[in-house]
Amino acid sequence: MDFERVGLPQGAMLADPACGVDPASLFERETLISQGRLVEAPGGRGSVSFITLAGLEFVLRRYLRGGLAARVSRDRYLWLGEARTRAFRELRLLAELVGLGLPVPRPVAARYIRSGLGYRGELVTRRLPGVTSLAARWLAGEATDEDWALAGRCIRRFHDAGVRHADLNANNIMLDGRGGAWLLDFDRGRVQRPGPWREQVLARLGRSLEKIGTGAGRGDEWRARFAALKHAHDADPAD
Repeated sequence: MDFERVGLPQGAMLADPACGVDPASLFERETLISQGRLVEAPGGRGSVSFITLAGLEFVLRRYLRGGLAARVSRDRYLWLGEARTRAFRELRLLAELVGLGLPVPRPVAARYIRSGLGYRGELVTRRLPGVTSLAARWLAGEATDEDWALAGRCIRRFHDAGVRHADLNANNIMLDGRGGAWLLDFDRGRVQRPGPWREQVLARLGRSLEKIGTGAGRGDEWRARFAALKHAHDADPAD
């Protein structure tokens, strides 16, 4: 994918010129809200919003800190140069993954705005139609055995391509109930040589399932679900 760079006051934007709308308008939150074109995603803590514009659907994500770092600044990151901004890095990584034929949201635009020694960043992607997170399907009692296997096989595709997800959890594995699966949120992700990191990624996913399941009073159910997912992940794709 080819992106066009546009200079902004104290920042810059990279955008797909063929995205079907004026990409700059996708970052005008207040205008979009006043027009009824932007709504915040439930449970997103203000970081994710859905946009409907010109008959197209987009997802706007603000880069926000969590944990102890949020006490210092919730949305500012240390400026280390344009190429190292989180928004630009994720946009380019998503474009690379699209080129590899991997199931990810199509990147549309990214921008950063500098402020002193820091910057704020945002990313826009196309919205995936008709999907639900693995976590939501599980807690609603709708996740089938095939859903867990589908998630495992999807993750394996990324791992075989050397794609390392930095925060794989059950909320960013998306299913459409018709045999389709996608991964979201590739902030700090990378493409690298295969190695022990693949087991580390899966272990992080297991901890996420444990946390979600325990919080919902599901006891140790997560263990069997995770085992099924990992079995599908580890199976020989040729079988």
